[in-house]
Amino acid sequence: MGLLRTALDGIDRLCRLDGWLGAACLFALACLMFAEVAVRALSNIFPWVPADIPVAWEYGSYLMAGAFTFGAAMTLRAGGHIRVTLVLARLSAAARRWFETVLSALGVAFTGFLAYAMIRFTWQSFDSGRTSISSDSPLWIPQSLVTFGICLLLMQFIARLLQALFGLPLEDRGMRAGSSAE
Repeated sequence: MGLLRTALDGIDRLCRLDGWLGAACLFALACLMFAEVAVRALSNIFPWVPADIPVAWEYGSYLMAGAFTFGAAMTLRAGGHIRVTLVLARLSAAARRWFETVLSALGVAFTGFLAYAMIRFTWQSFDSGRTSISSDSPLWIPQSLVTFGICLLLMQFIARLLQALFGLPLEDRGMRAGSSAE
């Protein structure tokens, strides 16, 4: 049980990192969009300033995808994903634990397939040297960020499955936002 606790604590630490990486992606996206607006406004005043940042939309989409996938594992651990609590609230404790175990196993299966597919997709982009059309950036770089976030989500689903099987708490209320403003 000590080894399991150590592994689960390690996954929780990775999920906290996951949340911070998601927040960093959102911050970088906001900075990029602000820069795009500023450049556009300056181009109206100074004719030598370009009208836009050519890679803003492309890199913005990479940052948005990173924010979504990086935030997923921590959100799962914190209990923030959308759930049908109407059904869960009507179940006994034993039935609810069984239901959570089955759903966690389904989450492992689905996310495992998604992680496998993304790892293959990213490797193919790396192996072939595929680049984006607009900026000539190697595509494996943003794909690897998304893949990493999905792999962390898979690890969190595995941890949730183990927690459900061994009767451990499924959610860490300490990872939740203190208020809706956070």
